[in-house]
Amino acid sequence: MQIQWYPGHMYKANKEFKKILPQIDVIIEILDARIPYSSENPMVAELRGDKPCIKVLNKSDLADVALTEIWKKYWDKQLAIKSLVVNRDEPQKIEGLVALCKKLVPKKRGGDIAINAMIMGIPNVGKSTLINSLAGRGIAKTGNEPAVTKRQQRIDLKNGVILLDTPGVLWPNIENPHSGYRLAATGAIKDTAIDYDDVAFYLAEVLLEKYPQRLAERYQFVDLPQTEYELLQSIGAKRGCLRAGGEVHLEKVSKILVTEYRAGMLGAMTLETPEMMEHEKYTVSVVRAEKAAKKEARLKRRGKKSR
Repeated sequence: MQIQWYPGHMYKANKEFKKILPQIDVIIEILDARIPYSSENPMVAELRGDKPCIKVLNKSDLADVALTEIWKKYWDKQLAIKSLVVNRDEPQKIEGLVALCKKLVPKKRGGDIAINAMIMGIPNVGKSTLINSLAGRGIAKTGNEPAVTKRQQRIDLKNGVILLDTPGVLWPNIENPHSGYRLAATGAIKDTAIDYDDVAFYLAEVLLEKYPQRLAERYQFVDLPQTEYELLQSIGAKRGCLRAGGEVHLEKVSKILVTEYRAGMLGAMTLETPEMMEHEKYTVSVVRAEKAAKKEARLKRRGKKSR
């Protein structure tokens, strides 16, 4: 899936992130607990070096509890990384962020100098809602769509931690096609930049494999369809998404499936595991190496021709 959506403020935010990073003590990265790998910005790992990082698995109420625990254990095994599982209905867990910041930056704990924590996250991951919960007031603008926050702001939590809020940032080139589909399915990318039919087919295939019982319960199937096409056709017929002549309106039923998944109407689901992540990372590295080899071969051919 090729995503053509990288607003200008995201490019600016990436530049500002690199500029201010030396002043930061700890990075807080908000992840979508449904897609912990795909919602992780690779820029963070590349640029943070040995700075401590807290991976916050947000929207945990929409994710598979068992898989969230697996992801938490995975992150906690990484060097200089701690994880925290939260959702907006459990503010007491969100408050644990401050304690984790102080634990990861012991040299400033209890001193007069505040800890500078940069809070990051892809669009629509719930970052602004989490900030408002920490601050105890409506500081950050929220909205159920990506790219609401457009600029950086400093927020003194009055408890020894200063948050630097950054706009929700994607990265220019999403090399893993699976990640592109998952980001689109969870709403991290504006709907105007995606093809609903394409996303719904991908989502239907994944859910048929991983959560068939949830689909059967939600759409009241006695015999669950076996393919993604049959699933969308059957849901469309049940929901009255029909054109003249009884043909299923594929775009309408696709929007229904994607919208109901995003809202958690199908139940708590997680679309990826650490094992899947490692496999997909390897696949991306192979593709990247092949592209580099082809580019080098082209340059060599051009060099010969120019001589």
